[in-house]
Amino acid sequence: MKNTLIILKPDAVERGLIGEVLTRFERRGLKIIAGEVRTISEDVAKQHYAEHAQRPFFGELVEFITRSPSFVAVLEGPADTWRIVRSMMGTTNPAESTPGTIRGDYGLELAENLIHGSDGPEAAAREITLFFPQIS
Repeated sequence: MKNTLIILKPDAVERGLIGEVLTRFERRGLKIIAGEVRTISEDVAKQHYAEHAQRPFFGELVEFITRSPSFVAVLEGPADTWRIVRSMMGTTNPAESTPGTIRGDYGLELAENLIHGSDGPEAAAREITLFFPQIS
């Protein structure tokens, strides 16, 4: 799949990092084909994080992503756009992320790690349909 979804989570939006992060993707050669600042509803958050529903941190995920606006976008690039995005994001734990990655440069906490990116073509298709049904 050429398209993938990203979410700049509430902590990234609150810290004014939308432009900085989007610039990194554009400079890499990815194209933003849809994007919107929105407060994610509890229902959509639960659908988005459905694979974590049985984990003890599920409620915290939903609470965090719904607390204030996020920036949700679809990026277009080569066949493995999702891989490029994931490598640019860095590891989930910002304390372990390599400098030069988004989380390595701006992340502070595991629970608030700035960005979500689809973790494969199937996830990208599902997430794009959830957030931008007009594109899928």
